[in-house]
Amino acid sequence: MAKKKAPAGTPAIAALNSARAQFTVHSYEHDPAHPSYGEEAAQAMGVSPDRVFKTLVAEVDGVLTVAVVPVSGSLDLKALATAVSGKRAAMADPALAERTTGYVRGGISPLGQRKRLRTVVDESAGAHATICVSAGRRGLEVELPPATLATLTDATVAPIARA
Repeated sequence: MAKKKAPAGTPAIAALNSARAQFTVHSYEHDPAHPSYGEEAAQAMGVSPDRVFKTLVAEVDGVLTVAVVPVSGSLDLKALATAVSGKRAAMADPALAERTTGYVRGGISPLGQRKRLRTVVDESAGAHATICVSAGRRGLEVELPPATLATLTDATVAPIARA
């Protein structure tokens, strides 16, 4: 993994540079016709879908919360609510998620958001030396150690994904 400083490009990459984190940037040509942003990223980078994580925005008891789960699975809303000591979780309105994070759907990064949201990373991330998450734009991913992601987002790590 490269330790060199990458050009800022997005708020996510700027946040990683600012934290002097170790990460690698991967870019690929985004196909707007592809049915899944995450699966497209995994295929384009030649990485197992278990190592590519999608960033989802949900509301837990009315509070926007970021869930980071593998693209090979789905978010367990009940588990997300439990992870943050909440009762009820539902997917957030996409327009609200975009406005709040400053990113567009399919490019929402858990890093460098306009408004820092409470974050939960699925515990399966810890099984990998590095994982990939959106770098803040469709067709742009960052690869970093899961512990770095958890630290920089002040995330809770919990079992929130379903296979």
